[in-house]
Amino acid sequence: MVRMARNISVSKLNGIPVAQQRVEYVERKGVGHPDSLIDGICDATSHALSREYLERCDNTILHHNVDKGLIIGGASNASFGHGEITKKIEVIVTGRATDRYKGVTIDVNDIAKEVATKYLKDNTRYLDVKNEVIFVSKIAKGSADLTDVFIRRAEHDDVPLANDTSFGIGFAPFTDTERLVLETERYLNSRKYKDTLPSVGEDIKVMGLRDGDEITLTIAIAFVAKLVKNLDQYLSYKERVKKDVAKFAEKLVGRKVNVHINAADPEDSDAVYLTKTGLSCEAGDDGSVGRGNRVNGLITPFRPMSLEAAAGKNPVSHIGKIYNLLATAVAEDIANQYPSITECNIAIMSQIGHRIDQPLNLNIDIATAAGTNFDNVKGKARYLADGWLEKIGDFTIDISLGKYKTF
Repeated sequence: MVRMARNISVSKLNGIPVAQQRVEYVERKGVGHPDSLIDGICDATSHALSREYLERCDNTILHHNVDKGLIIGGASNASFGHGEITKKIEVIVTGRATDRYKGVTIDVNDIAKEVATKYLKDNTRYLDVKNEVIFVSKIAKGSADLTDVFIRRAEHDDVPLANDTSFGIGFAPFTDTERLVLETERYLNSRKYKDTLPSVGEDIKVMGLRDGDEITLTIAIAFVAKLVKNLDQYLSYKERVKKDVAKFAEKLVGRKVNVHINAADPEDSDAVYLTKTGLSCEAGDDGSVGRGNRVNGLITPFRPMSLEAAAGKNPVSHIGKIYNLLATAVAEDIANQYPSITECNIAIMSQIGHRIDQPLNLNIDIATAAGTNFDNVKGKARYLADGWLEKIGDFTIDISLGKYKTF
């Protein structure tokens, strides 16, 4: 089959690759951070709506964007050995979704509430979801013009049309600092680690700094109050986590890493980071969709990034979701297949109403190891990117099934 012509450009990276720069910052907000929790709730709502539409609406995913959500923090009292919620946490999900199709009614707000309840139960251990959380869903019908763009398809090929003029960004491979920040949070929030040290809550934020060859991790952890008897035990748990992370980090990146846990803890009092639930949103820390990790799981100010809130957007035609995930997948594929590529940055721009497999532009910036034939790599990178666009229909199905994370 002959591939259609696409506007794909490939250039040498104009600048110093991040891994070779003097300083690098990397952040990850863990699964229990309020920004991550609301991202997860909204994206899970999109997955649930997609399944409902497929089952009840002629095997078709209908128009929806549930990418507006908020967690309003509650209030709590937490002290050694004890914690209680004094004001409930509020979860608000909103956006637009089709609620009727050929006589079929889809209760989109009930679906959102059920999803939010299940998501919090599945991703927290000490939050009493029934008694400590209020759920509000205000999903409304979508605007006629965007719904029309969603329904229309490219003639003959049944390819969705972009619902927005926007862009997506991706890069690969990760630097040591990026891998370390991502994997440290996953390690501390793994079931295995929770079984080992259950007082470590789910709300974990990891900030990484690389200055030259020296990496420093500053980690915030919401400890679970009822599992910490006194200040001495709290300090011993902090020291335990510090040693565990240092050992994990050295094994992962092959060098010593400086580790700091709960750096705001005072030295002369017991006003330390204790929570009833292991979540900061129990006591006033709010969360909003799109304020946390990018689709690769990180916040990387020294890299190109999109500010798009991908979580909750529809997986069929919303470029803010599709192209950010696609750019990341393409960059990873190129970097994995050609190790001589030391940095690969992908940017993809759409035009509203045009086929999603025909972006206005897909740009690839590449840095390579010394001695690499750039022209050879250039052609291969372009061919791989073109192949991903060719199979974008399969890619969007995988997104709708939840095979790609958005935070």
